[in-house]
Amino acid sequence: MHNFPSLTLEFLATAVILLDDESRIAYLNPAAEQLFDVSSKNLLGHPLQHVFVHTEQLVSAMQQSIQNNASYIEHDLTLGTHAHGKLQLRCAATPLQLGQRYLLLEFHAIDRPLKLAREEQMLDQTQANRLLLRNLAHEIKNPLGGIRGAAQLLEQELEKPALREYTQVIVQEADRLRSLMEKLLAPQHASHFGALNIHEVLERVRSVVLAEVSEGLTIKRDYDLSLPALVGDKEQLIQAMLNIVRNAAQAMQGHGQIIMRTRIARQVTLIKRRHRLAVMVQIIDNGPGIPPELHDKIFYPLVSGRADGHGLGLTLAQDFVSQHHGMIEFNSEPGRTCFTVLLPLP
Repeated sequence: MHNFPSLTLEFLATAVILLDDESRIAYLNPAAEQLFDVSSKNLLGHPLQHVFVHTEQLVSAMQQSIQNNASYIEHDLTLGTHAHGKLQLRCAATPLQLGQRYLLLEFHAIDRPLKLAREEQMLDQTQANRLLLRNLAHEIKNPLGGIRGAAQLLEQELEKPALREYTQVIVQEADRLRSLMEKLLAPQHASHFGALNIHEVLERVRSVVLAEVSEGLTIKRDYDLSLPALVGDKEQLIQAMLNIVRNAAQAMQGHGQIIMRTRIARQVTLIKRRHRLAVMVQIIDNGPGIPPELHDKIFYPLVSGRADGHGLGLTLAQDFVSQHHGMIEFNSEPGRTCFTVLLPLP
């Protein structure tokens, strides 16, 4: 363990356990000692079973991480401990090469009632957002016909053909806005669900965003290509992911790095329903982060962190994801913002 910078983990609030290549405990930080009510000096060098019982889910997560040589996240893991019985945890397993192979386990306690209350609040908020958007769309749609008609009449009166280019822009933009308003006013059952590949969705988003911004933005792929097909509306999911990625690019003013990551999530609870498997998409950027005062209302309509923002992008993204019985979560701090989209698999 001499090569492992354990000092950097001493002050973390996250519980961390490091295992050697024989699944023996090589390190526990103080947060792990507190969470599991154990002492590191009594456990170093001992097998994992000295801390835990009922380890089936944990062992499965560890095996997935080792087999894929990549981080693996179990969002809802039930783990037995000698001190506390069963704990509900979120666990991330990450392989490390530090002279020899190690496996880093990070644990976060889940307050299930709080999680369910937060999801229920988000569902209520999504329904309220949908009603507000429909009312807004109805109010916007009516004047668009007048604007379009006036532009066509003006075009007929213009003597210089070059000036008609401007009236054509007005007509085209009015048509685009009218189409968007009709989508917002359309009933939910108008969605076109079918089998789709989430990576095709993300590749479309990637090409659109890179075409929109100048050089200076990189979008890295970190895909799990073994993910099964989703059932969903491809256009809705493209728009949802596009809004999230576009927000990240705009927050960084087109200069920075975005990572698009896909993984499988197991045994997740979404809107009070338990799902054995879900697709997890993470959009991670290294921008300035979301201001703390916006954290509780970032999905509200007409709320934006930019002076020129309309504040509908994330609202629409949340609406489209909720129609797929999924959830959007985020965490943000200066230098790292991560939006996590969870979409249940059939």
